[in-house]
Amino acid sequence: MGWAHLSFLCATITFSEWPDFPFPPRTKIYQLEGEHPKVFRRLISLALMLTLLAAVGLSPGQALAGAEDKKNYTAEQVAETVVVVYGTREGLKQIRRNGLERGRVTRINAEGRTEESSYERRFIRGESSDKDKIRLDQKMPTTEYSLIYGSGNTFGLINGSTFAPRQEATVDFLGQMWHDIDALLRYKENGSTINLQGKDKQKNLDLYILDLTDKEKRRTRYFISAKTFRVLWLEYEETPAGASAPVKYTRKFHDYRYAQGTLVPYRTVLYENEKQTQEARVLTVTYGIKMEEALFQNPEAPASSSSSARP
Repeated sequence: MGWAHLSFLCATITFSEWPDFPFPPRTKIYQLEGEHPKVFRRLISLALMLTLLAAVGLSPGQALAGAEDKKNYTAEQVAETVVVVYGTREGLKQIRRNGLERGRVTRINAEGRTEESSYERRFIRGESSDKDKIRLDQKMPTTEYSLIYGSGNTFGLINGSTFAPRQEATVDFLGQMWHDIDALLRYKENGSTINLQGKDKQKNLDLYILDLTDKEKRRTRYFISAKTFRVLWLEYEETPAGASAPVKYTRKFHDYRYAQGTLVPYRTVLYENEKQTQEARVLTVTYGIKMEEALFQNPEAPASSSSSARP
């Protein structure tokens, strides 16, 4: 156990209760206001490398020689590194307490035809994912409707009237909650368990393979870059109603960018049994905005006092 401290131009990085790899859950990274993100990331990477090597008394050559010793890696160390890379637990909690995302979706239906739509996704973050409030407004050439999740319930809204969404629409909507990067970033808050399957090389990429099981026994497997600690893709299975065999879903993440200091994939591709069925592209995303609670309420439910989520 030990500690290391380094002030490096625009950042201060403090480590305490030093683990073997690669830095502890309570690592804090502070960015000076106005620093260019690309420059900041390069400085942070160099600062981390120098701090880590100095703290454990290793030269770069020794560090590389021992990097393949996966016995030193734990599921928590890998998961916590991912959390730090995406914006830190406290940073994500503060910045992504609510938000609005706009984008476009291309779907390929069962007949092979392409369907285009635009969407707006609003959310208010709860203490855990099951306490989140989410509203997905979708606009297609011939219709507009919304899917809303709150208090453990899902319903649809069209022209001011509620409806029960089709099973496939519900699976896709909830799949973005229970089987997404956010489920890994919030695994502690959600009470999920994680298990590191080891390190592998696929498609010329060095990967950590991490399994997550939430409290409802939903399982997701994450494929994490050993170089950047970004989630490159994930896999999970769902058995459709009336089907005898499960469908294998693969969600791949591309075009990573920073949005208000947190890492966001701006392009996501969904595969079902290795066949592409959907591609989503984020156009804009804004966090920490005023959000009316009424947007997530069922208009046919008993009236209650409404409030707003303040920025």
